[in-house]
Parts: sequence; C-alpha cells; structure tokens
Amino acid sequence: MGPRVQLPPEIQLAQRLAGNEQVTRDRAVRKLRKYIVARTQRAEGGFTHDELLKVWKGLFYCVWMQDKPLLQEELGRTISQLIHAFQTTEAQHLFLQTFWQTMNREWMGIDRLRLDKFYMLMRMVLHESLKALKTRGWDERQTEQLLELLMTEILHPDSQAPNGVKSHFIEIFLEELTKVGAHELTADQNLRLIGPFCTVAAQTQDSLVLHNITRGIFEAIVEQAPLAIEELMNELEEEEERDGDTPSREPPEGSVSGAEPDPGKEQAGDDEEEEEDSAGTILQFDYEAVANRLFETASRQDTPPQNRKRLYKVIRKLQALSEGLFPEDDIPEKAYRNPRGGRRVRMKKRLSESQLQNKIGRAAEEASCPDPSPASGRRRRSAGADPAVPREQPGGRGRRGAPRRRRRPWAGARAKAADGQAPKAKRKRTLEGQK
Repeated sequence: MGPRVQLPPEIQLAQRLAGNEQVTRDRAVRKLRKYIVARTQRAEGGFTHDELLKVWKGLFYCVWMQDKPLLQEELGRTISQLIHAFQTTEAQHLFLQTFWQTMNREWMGIDRLRLDKFYMLMRMVLHESLKALKTRGWDERQTEQLLELLMTEILHPDSQAPNGVKSHFIEIFLEELTKVGAHELTADQNLRLIGPFCTVAAQTQDSLVLHNITRGIFEAIVEQAPLAIEELMNELEEEEERDGDTPSREPPEGSVSGAEPDPGKEQAGDDEEEEEDSAGTILQFDYEAVANRLFETASRQDTPPQNRKRLYKVIRKLQALSEGLFPEDDIPEKAYRNPRGGRRVRMKKRLSESQLQNKIGRAAEEASCPDPSPASGRRRRSAGADPAVPREQPGGRGRRGAPRRRRRPWAGARAKAADGQAPKAKRKRTLEGQK
C-alpha cells in the first residue's frame, strides 16, 4: 500500500461538519472557530476563496442535518458569530462573500421543510455582519465595502441569486439594521445605508426586485414615520427633563417599587429591557433627503419607465412627509377588487341594528301590557316591524313570494313507474272492487 494522502484541514473540517452524529458536528464547529482564530492571527495566514467555499459547504450541511428548532437557533447563532473570529476586515468580507455565494448555489436544492432554518441563518449572518460594522464605529469606507459586497452577490443582475434569497434579504435588511444601530445611527448614516437600494430600484429590469425594494425599504420608511417622529419627540422631552433637573418622583409607602431590587433579578432583566428597547426603536430619516436621492436616480434617462412611475409615487409620499403631511390610511385592495363588498358589510350592520331595535320595542310593549291577546300581539308585531327587514315566510324563505319546494318521489317509486308495474296493480284492484 502506498502512503496515505493527508487531506487539507478545510476538507477534514467540512467532512466532520456534515457528519451524521450531532456530537461530531458540534465538536467540528468548535474546532473550526479555534482554527480560524489561529490562522488569521498570523500575518502570512488567511484563507483563500476556495478554502472558505469548502468550509461553508460543510457548515451548510451542518445546518441541513440539524433538527429541533431550539438547537437550530443555537447552531445558527454559533455559525453567524464566526465572523468575529476573523481578525481583519478583508477576511470578514471574504467570509460573507462565500456565504452568500453558497446560499445562491445551494438554494434550489432546499426543500420546503428546511427553508425556515436557512431563512433564520441568513437573518443571523446579516445581523452579525452589521454588528461587526458597528464595532468599527460605522466607518464610511467599510460601510461602502459591505454594501457593495451585498449588492454584488445578491441584487446585481449577474449574481444569479434566486428570487427567494433576494426577497428575504430585502425584507430583513431594515429590521436587522434597526436592531443593531437604531440607537446611534444618524439620518445621514441611514441615508448612506439605503443609498444602494435607490440605485438598484432605478436600474433593475426585474419587476419583483423593484416591488420588493419599494415595499420593503421605501414604503416601510413611510409607514413607520409617525412612530419615528413620536420617538424623536419623546427623546427631546427626556433631554429637556434632564436639563431642567426635574425632581424625581418618590414611590408611595408600601409600594413594590420602593423595595430594594434583587441583584440577580436586576441583572437578568437588563438583557430583556435591552431587547425590548431595540425592538421598539425606529430608524431616523431625513425624508426630504431620501426623496431627493431617490429622485436623482429615478430621473435619469436610462431609467425604465415603469421604474420611474413606481418610484415617483414614493417620492411624492416622502415629500409630503417632509412637509409634515402624513398619508391617510389606504383603502384595502380587496375593496377595489369587489366594489360591492363595503356595501354588503354596511347592509349587514344596518339589518342587525334594525332587528335589535325591533327586539327592544317588543320587550317594551310586553312589559307595558302583561297579558296581551294573541291577535293583538300579532297586530303589534306587524305594525312595529321595520319594512327594511324581510319577513319570514311559512316556507322558511326570507324572500317574499318564494315558491315552496316540492318533494321528489323516492327512486324506487320512479323506477316502478318507469317499468309500468304500478298501473297494472291499480287496475287489478279496481276490477276486484267491481266484482
């Protein structure tokens, strides 16, 4: 036998990551993190594009083999946090690039039962990539590099990304950006972060991408505008209270808030409060600046007419917001498809109200007349009835003059009539009666 060929560490890790046993996969994930830290610390170290593609293929099937939602969530969080093990920004961006390339390549082979955990993995990876950008102070140059990477691998026409990856990325971008940086991002920084979406929306030939960007980015900004302004006013009021040295309110005697807090419970509740604050915080935007940026890209000569028409509608909404005019609630789309739908609802409400009034009137008459005769009761009901309410007919129909449905003879009788046996029996009985 010849000497055994030693496989590269990346292939060995990928094979263990895709193993059948969960213990083997978990141990491989821990070893991968240590291997990344040790290799990227060296100046001459680092990963190549092909090596990271092999690593991500192993991680992809590691998620594929994982069952049980809680374990899937824990594994997705562990994998997404591997980006922080890379010591340089270039290595982090290469790690993200190979991740999105792997998702684009393997997406069509994912069955519907496994889609949710890969949706969750994409959300977590995007969240950690924005968090890595946050740790560097939202540097302008690194922000542009990350956005260019995301646009090139996902929304660019040459990226070959499936529609599911594109739609989910557009849907979660503002949500994850809100969770990570809503407390510290300014309106100018937010405009810089959504700037590439303006360019893609104006230039794309894909109607689905245009619709998703318009709904998931720009109209989402319009819809959350009242909440953003309300939050800004609350922050200003808090600042005024702090500057004015307002006296603190003392809790009444015997109240729970006056007791000393438990340090263990207080520490456990800090994380929950931070999550609630991050979930309730809204990104701040300069609506006039967003409208001007969108108009700049939509008004170019090479912009397709359908893109320009769609974006101009959003621009008018943003301009109205910049002037302090909030959009009214739109009529639901179902009302346009079925114009009689609203009328039917109003008629039902009207009928129910009239029936309720009739019942109240009858109860009042019965209370005033304890022993009414049946005839007088019938007269009162006929006189006090609402003409708009249809009367109940004897045949059980609500419509007036509806014919009563005749009962059909059973199948055996019809069969006998067809065979001609019933008439003969009848004739025989008549002859016997004459005798």
